[in-house]
Amino acid sequence: MAYKYTLHLYLQQLAMKTVYHAANSRGHQDHGWLVANHSISFANWHNPERVHFGALRVLNDDYVAPSRGFATHPHDNMEIITIPLVGDLTHQDSMGHSAVICEGDIQVISAGTGIYHSEQNKRSDKQVELLQLWIFPNQQNVNPRYDQISIRDLKKENAFYQILSPNEEDAGSWIHQKAWMHLGDFTQKTENNYSLGAEGNGVYIFVIEGSATVGEHQLGKRDALGVWDTANVNITAAENSRLLLIDVPLKF
Repeated sequence: MAYKYTLHLYLQQLAMKTVYHAANSRGHQDHGWLVANHSISFANWHNPERVHFGALRVLNDDYVAPSRGFATHPHDNMEIITIPLVGDLTHQDSMGHSAVICEGDIQVISAGTGIYHSEQNKRSDKQVELLQLWIFPNQQNVNPRYDQISIRDLKKENAFYQILSPNEEDAGSWIHQKAWMHLGDFTQKTENNYSLGAEGNGVYIFVIEGSATVGEHQLGKRDALGVWDTANVNITAAENSRLLLIDVPLKF
C-alpha cells in the first residue's frame, strides 16, 4: 500500500503544471511614499502573461512610508485581503468602519455593490510592510462586508494553518469564492503535503521569508510558484521560513 501511495504521488507530480515568478521579475514602482512590488499585473505595470492566476487578480507587496497611505478610493465586486507583515495600518471606509489593522491580523473586505476606503501607516517613525490581495468573487453585487480577525491564535508551529476559506464557520476569515489561504511559519526544515481545497483549483505559493523547495523548483524570498493539474503538492520549507499559500479556482 505504501508503494502504491508513493507511486500515486509521484505520477501526480509528473502531471502537474507550474509557472515560476521570480521576485526580481515582479513589477516595481517607487512613488516615494509607497514602494510596491506586483507579482501580478497592476496599475501601470502590465505583463500580458501575468494578468491573473485563476481567481487571484492581485498580489501586491507594499512598503508605506511613515504617516503616509492610500487616500480614499473605490472598489466593487472584488474580495480584498490585507495582511500587515510589519507595523500597523489605520483604516476607514464608507461602511462606517474605523479600525487599526495590526501586524498579526487579516482584514477582508467584500466590496460587492461598491465601497470607498482609505488606509494609512499608523506609525510616524517607521514604514509599514503589507501584502494586499484581490480575488475575483463568485457572486456579483453582494452587500458590502467587512471582517478583521487576529490570526495569532490560529498559528501552528512548523505547519500550514488556514486563515481564509469559503466557509463562514471555518477557521480564519471567509470570502465569496471557493478559495483558501494558509500561512506557514517554520523554525526548522519541514516537509508538507498540501491538498488543494477543490477540484479545478490551483495554488499560488509565495515565499514571504526564507526559502522552499517545490518539486524541482527552488524558491527564495518573495519568489512565487503557481501549481495546478494536481490534487496535492509537496512543499519543503527551509529553516526560518514563512510561506503563504493561495488556493483559488482557475476557471471562475
